[in-house]
Amino acid sequence: MEYHNPVLLKETVDGLNIRPDGVYVDVTFGGGGHSREIMSRLGENGKLFAFDQDLDALKNAINDERFTLINENFRFIKRFLRFHGIKQVDGILADLGVSSHQFDVAERGFSTRFDAELDMRMNQKGDISAYHVVNEYDEQEISRVLFSYGELKNARAMANVIVMARKDKEIKNSEQLKQVLAKFLPAHKSNKILAQIYQAIRIEVNQEMEVLKEFLEQSLEILKPGGRLSVISYHSLEDRLVKRFVKNGMFEGEPERDFFGNFEVPFKTIEKLIVPTEEEIAINNRARSAKLRVAEKI
Repeated sequence: MEYHNPVLLKETVDGLNIRPDGVYVDVTFGGGGHSREIMSRLGENGKLFAFDQDLDALKNAINDERFTLINENFRFIKRFLRFHGIKQVDGILADLGVSSHQFDVAERGFSTRFDAELDMRMNQKGDISAYHVVNEYDEQEISRVLFSYGELKNARAMANVIVMARKDKEIKNSEQLKQVLAKFLPAHKSNKILAQIYQAIRIEVNQEMEVLKEFLEQSLEILKPGGRLSVISYHSLEDRLVKRFVKNGMFEGEPERDFFGNFEVPFKTIEKLIVPTEEEIAINNRARSAKLRVAEKI
Protein backbone atom coordinates (compact mmCIF):
# COMPACT_ATOMS: atom_id res chain seq x y z
CA MET A 1 0.00 0.00 0.00
CA GLU A 2 1.55 3.27 -1.14
CA TYR A 3 2.08 5.85 1.60
CA HIS A 4 4.13 8.95 0.89
CA ASN A 5 7.11 10.35 2.75
CA PRO A 6 6.25 11.57 6.24
CA VAL A 7 6.37 15.35 6.60
CA LEU A 8 9.14 16.97 8.69
CA LEU A 9 10.32 13.49 9.71
CA LYS A 10 13.62 14.35 11.39
CA GLU A 11 12.43 17.61 12.96
CA THR A 12 9.28 16.05 14.46
CA VAL A 13 11.07 13.04 15.97
CA ASP A 14 14.07 15.15 17.08
CA GLY A 15 11.53 17.30 18.93
CA LEU A 16 10.57 14.34 21.12
CA ASN A 17 14.13 14.13 22.48
CA ILE A 18 13.88 10.31 22.50
CA ARG A 19 15.18 8.41 25.52
CA PRO A 20 16.11 4.83 24.53
CA ASP A 21 14.09 3.33 27.41
CA GLY A 22 11.16 5.78 27.14
CA VAL A 23 7.50 5.26 26.29
CA TYR A 24 6.21 7.18 23.26
CA VAL A 25 2.96 7.57 21.35
CA ASP A 26 2.41 8.28 17.64
CA VAL A 27 -1.29 9.16 17.46
CA THR A 28 -1.40 9.35 13.64
CA PHE A 29 0.32 6.15 12.47
CA GLY A 30 -0.69 6.18 8.77
CA GLY A 31 2.12 4.67 6.72
CA GLY A 32 4.26 4.33 9.83
CA GLY A 33 7.07 6.67 8.74
CA HIS A 34 7.28 8.65 11.96
CA SER A 35 6.81 5.50 14.04
CA ARG A 36 9.67 3.70 12.29
CA GLU A 37 11.95 6.65 12.96
CA ILE A 38 10.99 6.62 16.65
CA MET A 39 11.56 2.84 16.82
CA SER A 40 15.04 3.27 15.32
CA ARG A 41 15.97 5.45 18.32
CA LEU A 42 14.52 3.21 21.04
CA GLY A 43 16.52 0.65 23.00
CA GLU A 44 15.30 -2.83 23.89
CA ASN A 45 13.29 -1.52 26.86
CA GLY A 46 11.64 1.35 24.98
CA LYS A 47 7.99 1.20 23.92
CA LEU A 48 5.92 2.83 21.19
CA PHE A 49 2.14 2.89 21.05
CA ALA A 50 0.50 4.09 17.84
CA PHE A 51 -3.10 5.05 17.05
CA ASP A 52 -4.92 5.04 13.72
CA GLN A 53 -8.68 4.71 13.18
CA ASP A 54 -8.21 3.98 9.45
CA LEU A 55 -8.41 0.25 8.69
CA ASP A 56 -5.98 0.71 5.78
CA ALA A 57 -3.23 1.73 8.21
CA LEU A 58 -3.31 -1.65 9.97
CA LYS A 59 -1.56 -3.19 6.97
CA ASN A 60 1.53 -1.10 7.82
CA ALA A 61 1.87 -2.38 11.42
CA ILE A 62 5.48 -2.82 12.60
CA ASN A 63 6.37 -6.37 13.60
CA ASP A 64 8.25 -5.62 16.82
CA GLU A 65 7.39 -6.60 20.39
CA ARG A 66 8.13 -3.03 21.53
CA PHE A 67 5.37 -1.72 19.23
CA THR A 68 1.57 -1.72 19.72
CA LEU A 69 -0.88 -0.39 17.09
CA ILE A 70 -4.31 0.60 18.41
CA ASN A 71 -7.09 0.84 15.79
CA GLU A 72 -8.93 3.75 17.43
CA ASN A 73 -9.37 7.50 17.17
CA PHE A 74 -6.70 9.33 19.19
CA ARG A 75 -9.42 11.20 21.08
CA PHE A 76 -9.44 8.02 23.21
CA ILE A 77 -5.69 8.12 23.90
CA LYS A 78 -5.97 8.11 27.70
CA ARG A 79 -8.49 5.27 27.83
CA PHE A 80 -6.55 2.92 25.57
CA LEU A 81 -3.15 3.64 27.11
CA ARG A 82 -4.68 2.83 30.52
CA PHE A 83 -6.03 -0.41 29.03
CA HIS A 84 -2.40 -1.28 28.17
CA GLY A 85 -1.25 -0.34 31.67
CA ILE A 86 0.29 3.02 30.71
CA LYS A 87 -0.53 6.12 32.77
CA GLN A 88 2.24 8.48 31.67
CA VAL A 89 4.54 8.73 28.67
CA ASP A 90 7.74 10.53 27.63
CA GLY A 91 6.52 11.95 24.34
CA ILE A 92 3.56 12.22 21.96
CA LEU A 93 3.70 12.88 18.20
CA ALA A 94 0.74 13.99 16.07
CA ASP A 95 0.74 14.58 12.31
CA LEU A 96 -2.77 16.01 11.86
CA GLY A 97 -5.06 16.08 8.86
CA VAL A 98 -5.53 13.59 6.04
CA SER A 99 -2.75 11.20 5.04
CA SER A 100 -1.39 11.25 1.48
CA HIS A 101 -2.78 7.74 1.07
CA GLN A 102 -6.30 8.87 1.96
CA PHE A 103 -6.05 11.71 -0.56
CA ASP A 104 -4.81 9.34 -3.27
CA VAL A 105 -7.47 6.63 -2.91
CA ALA A 106 -10.26 8.01 -5.12
CA GLU A 107 -13.15 6.11 -3.53
CA ARG A 108 -12.52 7.63 -0.08
CA GLY A 109 -13.75 10.98 -1.48
CA PHE A 110 -11.12 13.21 0.17
CA SER A 111 -9.61 14.68 -2.98
CA THR A 112 -11.01 17.28 -5.37
CA ARG A 113 -9.08 15.51 -8.17
CA PHE A 114 -11.45 12.56 -8.46
CA ASP A 115 -15.16 12.06 -9.03
CA ALA A 116 -16.13 9.91 -6.06
CA GLU A 117 -19.05 9.30 -3.76
CA LEU A 118 -19.28 11.86 -0.96
CA ASP A 119 -17.61 9.99 1.90
CA MET A 120 -14.55 11.62 3.61
CA ARG A 121 -14.66 9.36 6.69
CA MET A 122 -11.23 8.70 8.21
CA ASN A 123 -12.89 5.86 10.11
CA GLN A 124 -14.70 3.78 7.49
CA LYS A 125 -17.16 2.66 10.20
CA GLY A 126 -18.14 6.25 11.11
CA ASP A 127 -21.85 7.16 11.10
CA ILE A 128 -21.61 10.55 9.39
CA SER A 129 -20.23 10.91 5.85
CA ALA A 130 -19.93 13.88 3.50
CA TYR A 131 -23.14 12.62 1.82
CA HIS A 132 -24.96 13.00 5.14
CA VAL A 133 -23.68 16.57 5.66
CA VAL A 134 -24.56 17.71 2.12
CA ASN A 135 -27.96 16.00 1.90
CA GLU A 136 -29.31 15.93 5.45
CA TYR A 137 -27.94 18.97 7.31
CA ASP A 138 -30.26 21.96 7.25
CA GLU A 139 -29.24 25.19 5.54
CA GLN A 140 -28.04 26.88 8.72
CA GLU A 141 -25.86 23.89 9.67
CA ILE A 142 -24.28 23.70 6.21
CA SER A 143 -23.59 27.43 6.35
CA ARG A 144 -21.95 27.02 9.79
CA VAL A 145 -19.71 24.21 8.51
CA LEU A 146 -18.57 26.10 5.41
CA PHE A 147 -17.96 29.34 7.30
CA SER A 148 -16.36 27.94 10.46
CA TYR A 149 -14.18 25.24 8.91
CA GLY A 150 -13.67 26.47 5.34
CA GLU A 151 -13.51 30.18 6.21
CA LEU A 152 -15.71 30.84 3.15
CA LYS A 153 -17.21 34.34 3.08
CA ASN A 154 -20.22 33.33 0.97
CA ALA A 155 -20.98 30.22 3.04
CA ARG A 156 -24.63 31.27 3.49
CA ALA A 157 -25.25 31.58 -0.25
CA MET A 158 -23.50 28.26 -0.93
CA ALA A 159 -25.63 26.52 1.70
CA ASN A 160 -28.80 27.93 0.13
CA VAL A 161 -27.81 26.66 -3.34
CA ILE A 162 -27.04 23.18 -1.97
CA VAL A 163 -30.38 22.94 -0.16
CA MET A 164 -32.33 24.15 -3.22
CA ALA A 165 -30.50 21.72 -5.55
CA ARG A 166 -31.05 18.65 -3.38
CA LYS A 167 -34.82 19.21 -3.45
CA ASP A 168 -34.74 18.01 -7.07
CA LYS A 169 -32.31 15.13 -6.53
CA GLU A 170 -29.81 14.07 -3.91
CA ILE A 171 -26.18 15.09 -4.33
CA LYS A 172 -24.32 11.78 -4.35
CA ASN A 173 -20.82 12.49 -5.64
CA SER A 174 -18.16 15.15 -5.92
CA GLU A 175 -18.93 15.93 -9.56
CA GLN A 176 -22.56 16.71 -8.71
CA LEU A 177 -21.44 18.89 -5.80
CA LYS A 178 -19.09 20.83 -8.12
CA GLN A 179 -21.92 21.36 -10.62
CA VAL A 180 -24.28 22.60 -7.90
CA LEU A 181 -21.67 25.09 -6.69
CA ALA A 182 -20.36 26.00 -10.16
CA LYS A 183 -21.27 29.69 -9.91
CA PHE A 184 -19.01 30.02 -6.84
CA LEU A 185 -16.04 28.44 -8.63
CA PRO A 186 -14.45 30.94 -11.06
CA ALA A 187 -11.80 29.24 -13.18
CA HIS A 188 -8.83 31.11 -11.71
CA LYS A 189 -9.80 30.22 -8.13
CA SER A 190 -11.81 27.01 -8.44
CA ASN A 191 -9.17 24.65 -7.00
CA LYS A 192 -8.57 26.86 -3.95
CA ILE A 193 -12.28 27.32 -3.20
CA LEU A 194 -13.02 23.62 -3.74
CA ALA A 195 -10.21 22.74 -1.35
CA GLN A 196 -11.80 25.03 1.28
CA ILE A 197 -15.23 23.42 0.73
CA TYR A 198 -13.78 19.91 1.01
CA GLN A 199 -11.76 20.85 4.08
CA ALA A 200 -14.87 22.21 5.80
CA ILE A 201 -16.98 19.12 5.12
CA ARG A 202 -14.13 16.76 6.07
CA ILE A 203 -13.55 18.52 9.39
CA GLU A 204 -17.26 18.24 10.20
CA VAL A 205 -17.49 14.57 9.17
CA ASN A 206 -14.51 13.61 11.32
CA GLN A 207 -15.15 16.11 14.17
CA GLU A 208 -11.51 17.13 13.77
CA MET A 209 -11.61 20.25 15.95
CA GLU A 210 -13.36 18.47 18.86
CA VAL A 211 -10.98 15.52 18.53
CA LEU A 212 -7.93 17.80 18.58
CA LYS A 213 -9.15 19.63 21.71
CA GLU A 214 -9.85 16.36 23.54
CA PHE A 215 -6.44 15.01 22.52
CA LEU A 216 -4.53 18.11 23.66
CA GLU A 217 -6.25 18.19 27.05
CA GLN A 218 -5.46 14.50 27.61
CA SER A 219 -1.88 14.91 26.41
CA LEU A 220 -1.25 17.32 29.28
CA GLU A 221 -2.42 14.65 31.74
CA ILE A 222 -0.54 11.78 30.08
CA LEU A 223 2.85 13.42 29.58
CA LYS A 224 5.40 13.15 32.37
CA PRO A 225 6.98 16.42 33.53
CA GLY A 226 9.70 17.03 30.93
CA GLY A 227 7.76 14.99 28.37
CA ARG A 228 7.53 16.38 24.86
CA LEU A 229 4.61 17.10 22.53
CA SER A 230 5.42 17.33 18.81
CA VAL A 231 2.47 18.38 16.58
CA ILE A 232 2.27 19.05 12.83
CA SER A 233 -0.80 20.96 11.63
CA TYR A 234 -1.85 21.88 8.09
CA HIS A 235 -4.31 24.75 8.41
CA SER A 236 -4.74 27.79 10.60
CA LEU A 237 -7.70 26.39 12.57
CA GLU A 238 -5.62 23.47 13.86
CA ASP A 239 -2.47 25.50 14.38
CA ARG A 240 -4.36 28.14 16.36
CA LEU A 241 -5.70 25.54 18.80
CA VAL A 242 -2.27 23.95 19.27
CA LYS A 243 -0.55 27.32 19.70
CA ARG A 244 -3.06 28.60 22.28
CA PHE A 245 -3.13 25.39 24.28
CA VAL A 246 0.66 25.13 24.44
CA LYS A 247 0.86 28.79 25.48
CA ASN A 248 -1.68 28.85 28.31
CA GLY A 249 -3.57 25.54 28.53
CA MET A 250 -6.75 27.06 27.06
CA PHE A 251 -8.37 27.25 23.63
CA GLU A 252 -10.20 30.52 24.16
CA GLY A 253 -9.97 33.49 26.49
CA GLU A 254 -7.24 34.14 29.01
CA PRO A 255 -6.25 32.18 32.14
CA GLU A 256 -6.83 33.63 35.60
CA ARG A 257 -3.86 35.59 36.87
CA ASP A 258 -2.61 35.96 40.42
CA PHE A 259 -2.17 39.24 42.30
CA PHE A 260 1.07 39.92 40.41
CA GLY A 261 -0.47 39.25 36.99
CA ASN A 262 1.20 35.86 36.56
CA PHE A 263 -0.40 32.57 35.58
CA GLU A 264 0.85 29.00 35.44
CA VAL A 265 1.77 27.78 31.98
CA PRO A 266 1.45 24.06 31.15
CA PHE A 267 4.27 23.85 28.61
CA LYS A 268 7.44 25.59 27.61
CA THR A 269 8.04 26.02 23.89
CA ILE A 270 11.14 24.15 22.75
CA GLU A 271 11.44 25.58 19.26
CA LYS A 272 9.90 28.47 17.42
CA LEU A 273 7.47 27.44 14.69
CA ILE A 274 9.18 24.97 12.32
CA VAL A 275 8.21 24.81 8.64
CA PRO A 276 9.54 22.59 5.83
CA THR A 277 12.46 23.61 3.65
CA GLU A 278 11.93 24.43 -0.01
CA GLU A 279 13.74 21.18 -0.82
CA GLU A 280 11.24 19.10 1.18
CA ILE A 281 8.27 20.89 -0.40
CA ALA A 282 9.72 20.15 -3.87
CA ILE A 283 9.92 16.43 -3.00
CA ASN A 284 6.67 16.21 -1.03
CA ASN A 285 3.93 18.67 -2.01
CA ARG A 286 1.85 17.77 1.07
CA ALA A 287 4.50 19.49 3.20
CA ARG A 288 3.82 22.95 1.76
CA SER A 289 1.35 24.03 4.47
CA ALA A 290 2.85 22.05 7.39
CA LYS A 291 3.64 23.79 10.67
CA LEU A 292 5.42 21.99 13.51
CA ARG A 293 5.20 23.05 17.15
CA VAL A 294 7.25 21.33 19.86
CA ALA A 295 6.60 21.86 23.57
CA GLU A 296 7.74 20.35 26.85
CA LYS A 297 5.46 19.76 29.82
CA ILE A 298 6.59 21.79 32.82
